[in-house]
Amino acid sequence: MSTVIAKRYVKALLESFKGEELTKVRDSLKELSSAFDITKFKTIISTPDVSKENKKKLIISILKYENKKLINFISLLNENGRLLFLSDIYKELELQISFKNNRYKGEIYADKEISKEQVESLQKSFSKKFGADITFKSEKSNYKGVKIEIDDLGVETSFSLDRLKAQMAEHILKAI
Repeated sequence: MSTVIAKRYVKALLESFKGEELTKVRDSLKELSSAFDITKFKTIISTPDVSKENKKKLIISILKYENKKLINFISLLNENGRLLFLSDIYKELELQISFKNNRYKGEIYADKEISKEQVESLQKSFSKKFGADITFKSEKSNYKGVKIEIDDLGVETSFSLDRLKAQMAEHILKAI
């Protein structure tokens, strides 16, 4: 349900803002979205004990980019009781901007450190395969092997040592 609501508001943002303005709006929403990670902030926004006007003032005080249209957007969210959807709106806006610019971010998970050259090589390969600008962030994890995810494209690929061992054992057992 929250994604449906977020999509409606993002559509309005995309129609209202263009170019550099849209980038500033996205950056401001990113800042607001990170504020929702603070429990106290989320409690203030969700409680009926704080007036809508005070909630709006709090949100506007956090904005990096104070634009009349953006303030009106925040006011509209406030009036409709949708301030808690700001994180979802930011995520959807980021996704729509990625689609528009054909740029995507992905994650590489591995149990060993992956060199910068390997990451760049994977970026080139995936960018060529998907005809898009793809950048990866490498994270060390407990995953035995290498796992690559590009959520916005719905792509996940992996090479698991455990799976390879299981397939080899299965193949040997079939041969016997």
